[in-house]
Amino acid sequence: MLNNYHNLEVKLGIEFKDKLLLENVFVHRSFLNEHKNFILESNEKIEFLGDSVLSLITSVYLFRGYPSLQEGDYTEIKSAIVKTESLADAAKKLNLGKFLLLSKGEESGKGRTNKNILADCFEALIAAIFLDQSFEKAYNFVVNHLFQDTLDYIIKNKLYLSAKSKLQELIQAKFKKIPVYKVLNQSGPEHNRIFIVGVFINSKKTGEGTAPSKKEAEEKAAKIAFEKITQS
Repeated sequence: MLNNYHNLEVKLGIEFKDKLLLENVFVHRSFLNEHKNFILESNEKIEFLGDSVLSLITSVYLFRGYPSLQEGDYTEIKSAIVKTESLADAAKKLNLGKFLLLSKGEESGKGRTNKNILADCFEALIAAIFLDQSFEKAYNFVVNHLFQDTLDYIIKNKLYLSAKSKLQELIQAKFKKIPVYKVLNQSGPEHNRIFIVGVFINSKKTGEGTAPSKKEAEEKAAKIAFEKITQS
């Protein structure tokens, strides 16, 4: 059931030696439920490899291009660019959804535009390029189709910083102190906790966040506090 990938290969500037490897990129696990004897497995394993290759590519790109940044910055930048939404957007620009092999249920459920499915497909394609061609080809593919000007823009404008990081920078510069986070309340069973966290600046509560984890609640509280301070 090999699709015709010629136009995609032209767009990528890559001619795959192993066409079955390229086909494997697009095999969603749901498809195999309806095609038990299909010659390929799902793209889950190759996507797993692609995730690791993407992480390495991002680290190398940052190390080469931004040597003055700290390790903590690298971590936050990676989180900002290597996320489902970014990967799915890159997959959409390449029109990868049209090649997906899906079950009838996924097809009718708009699986071809599903962000998670597209993001996984993009990572699987990274792995396929790495295996079929080289690390350098995979690197160039990611730079051209994921990073482009986006990553440089994120770094230049410090958009990678979490709300907590931005708030801390602001408060340290303004008051020579750091924000203090306190859990104001937690409720619900162990597996379904809800945390309410307040962020205090100069002993005054400046923001409050509610979420299923302390970390997420702190982020929400910091975002509110940051906006309140910068807009006042």
